[in-house]
Amino acid sequence: MKNNRNIKPKVLFFDVNETLLDLTKMKKQVGDALGGKDELLPLWFTTMLQYSLVTSASGDYKPFGQIGAAALQMVAANNGITISEENAREVIVNAMQNLPPHPEVKEALLQLKQAGYKLVAFTNSSTEGLKNQFENADLTDFFDEQLSVEETEKFKPFTETYLWGASKMDVNPEECMLIAAHGWDVYGAMSAGLRAAFVARPGQQLFPLAPKTEIIENDLKKVADILVTYQ
Repeated sequence: MKNNRNIKPKVLFFDVNETLLDLTKMKKQVGDALGGKDELLPLWFTTMLQYSLVTSASGDYKPFGQIGAAALQMVAANNGITISEENAREVIVNAMQNLPPHPEVKEALLQLKQAGYKLVAFTNSSTEGLKNQFENADLTDFFDEQLSVEETEKFKPFTETYLWGASKMDVNPEECMLIAAHGWDVYGAMSAGLRAAFVARPGQQLFPLAPKTEIIENDLKKVADILVTYQ
């Protein structure tokens, strides 16, 4: 890919959970379901991601929320806790759909919109789940498009999924930038030919064996401050 650093991307794709939305509130709800063990949230999240990948790699598809509920049951079982499928799904749906944005997110999104960027949400969550998340977080009006991988039935970070997102917006992969707080997501995007910016939220790291993203900052406002200088 040619060096296009400092050239304005035509589309900014945003990961949603943790990148835009703060999972702190969710940590308590999942922790309560796991017997008060808030510290198990990262294990639950990584288990959910692992099995979303396993599902896609196996040529199967289950909604992200269902995989999240199944992962909750698995983590619970490993800690001597039994949670029914129905209860697990209720916990995850309630927890994931009522997350507030990180404090700087709205200001950053407004800054990028005013700079003429096209903003697109791009998530592993379901279409309905994303719609509810954005309505509850009051983020809907900032975005030109909301894309869920549900239509592809293949989760990020599969290459085809990022290419589908670019195609959906009628642009080439190199004309897009993914902004995400997960090392696996920006790695997947760059492997598909997209540009990437990493938001280094607490507890998140870039994968050392992946190419470096062109922007690395610890909040979205700092990412936006850089992007508005691009021509």
